[in-house]
Amino acid sequence: MFITVLLAATATACGGSKGSRGSDGAPGSGGKSSTASGPQVTITPADGVKKARPDQGVDIKTTGTLQNVTVTAGGKTVPGTLSADKTEWKSTWTLTPGTAYQAAATAVDSKGKTSTANSAFHTLSTANPLRISWMLPGTGSTVGIGMPIILQFNKPVQNKAAVERALVVRSTKPVTGAWFWYSSTQLIFRTKNGTYWPANQKVTVTAHMAGIKSGSSYGDTDVSHTYRIGDAHVITASAITHRLTVKDNGKVIRTWGVSMGTGGDVEKDGVDHLLTTSGIHLVMGHSRIEHMVSPGKKKGDPGYYEEDVPWASRISNSGEFIHQSMGDLGCLGRSNCSHGCVRSPEADAKWFFSWSMLGDVVNITGTKRQLIWWNGWGYYQMPWATWVKGGALDRQIRTDGSSVTA
Repeated sequence: MFITVLLAATATACGGSKGSRGSDGAPGSGGKSSTASGPQVTITPADGVKKARPDQGVDIKTTGTLQNVTVTAGGKTVPGTLSADKTEWKSTWTLTPGTAYQAAATAVDSKGKTSTANSAFHTLSTANPLRISWMLPGTGSTVGIGMPIILQFNKPVQNKAAVERALVVRSTKPVTGAWFWYSSTQLIFRTKNGTYWPANQKVTVTAHMAGIKSGSSYGDTDVSHTYRIGDAHVITASAITHRLTVKDNGKVIRTWGVSMGTGGDVEKDGVDHLLTTSGIHLVMGHSRIEHMVSPGKKKGDPGYYEEDVPWASRISNSGEFIHQSMGDLGCLGRSNCSHGCVRSPEADAKWFFSWSMLGDVVNITGTKRQLIWWNGWGYYQMPWATWVKGGALDRQIRTDGSSVTA
């Protein structure tokens, strides 16, 4: 015995129980089978319901054994799960607001008698829906092995656990990762500390947002992005040896002398803002010409600077870049003379600008200033256990759909 879920046109389904309350959105008793001698089959929402709650999905039950279930909307099949004893079927995801649905189910009892129930209902519409404003990485892009998944919502999320349950991450080469709420409007996924995305594979992120309840409104649009993880680019740079080394899939392909932050500008917050931060950075973007101005200073102040810097690859939000050195060329490979960036020879900075990808790993060592996890994409600076607890569900997930133990 098995369930078949069939594609169907969006024609109105034949009637179910007309005793159900359809106009006010209450589920009533469900669309029930009318065959008295066979097993009872109940569909919720019931036939004729006009304002079904999207977050409650579709639930089909029987006193016998379900044989066939068909649930459609707009000619597309609604996925669902059958219980082990085949007495109940539930839709996998929440439903799209303001949408017409058709459901039909057939069941059989132990004597071989069958019953069929049908329900045609409509979900309520929503105002000011919860949506994903943007998602990184973008569809079709190729990114580095450290690249996080970042979801930005159009307004604060009030049901964070429901949103996390609606998210599916799948990759060709599975990894363990977790979601973390950076704020009430931004959610971030990264891989477990000590690991990154395996190179050269496909990743798909699907957010089943339609029907997710948040406050008085619902999500109304699902979002899916498919992108690629490229070659494994890992860059290491030392403020002590003044060398930067580039590895591509584990092989050293280039190295050059650099100059990092000179230090000596400790402000009221106790931070030396002229020191390069040590820790795991990620490439965040590229600027052919980056206009740089000393933060918190004005012309005439000690340490003020303003200049246009070519071939700049950003690695933090505090103004750190790998870029072409505009002066003090004698410092490259010998001493730390910069304002905090990783100064490089022109040819190397230009090459890195063209070669590197968003999410490439840049591990800097040898300074007394540590990268803070919220500075740019410094997420790997946070301990894994703390990151996991930053999700509403406090759980690790495996990108092949299997379960993960702590």
